[in-house]
Amino acid sequence: MKITGGCYCGDLRYEAEGDALMKVACHCRECQYISGGSANLIAGMAINGFRYTKGEPAAFKRDDLDDGVTREFCGRCGTPILTRVPQNPDAVFVKVGSMDNPETFGLPDVAIHTDDKYEFHVIAEGIPQFPKLPSM
Repeated sequence: MKITGGCYCGDLRYEAEGDALMKVACHCRECQYISGGSANLIAGMAINGFRYTKGEPAAFKRDDLDDGVTREFCGRCGTPILTRVPQNPDAVFVKVGSMDNPETFGLPDVAIHTDDKYEFHVIAEGIPQFPKLPSM
């Protein structure tokens, strides 16, 4: 599978090749900030299959957290592109909203951090739900 995508203004473009390692809907409060209030839909992709084809992302990492994640985004329009997680250095977690064809995501494999979700966060029937981060 090949995924292409980029930011809203077009300054960043990327491609990722290979099967999704995981497809997740994360409901944690941090992801709600990043997504504008919804669950954060992400596809975990092997890092060796991901590359930027246009532009260089801006990055943010909270320095007050041990093992904080690095979030990459467009420095011009702010579109979130991916997250790099220190505990999983062989993967990047691509934001579904940045994909050219988000429908290729299908449904998430799991919904995580559901203890932080709100009533308006609807999880499709049959999707396994975890109140925190499960061992994957």
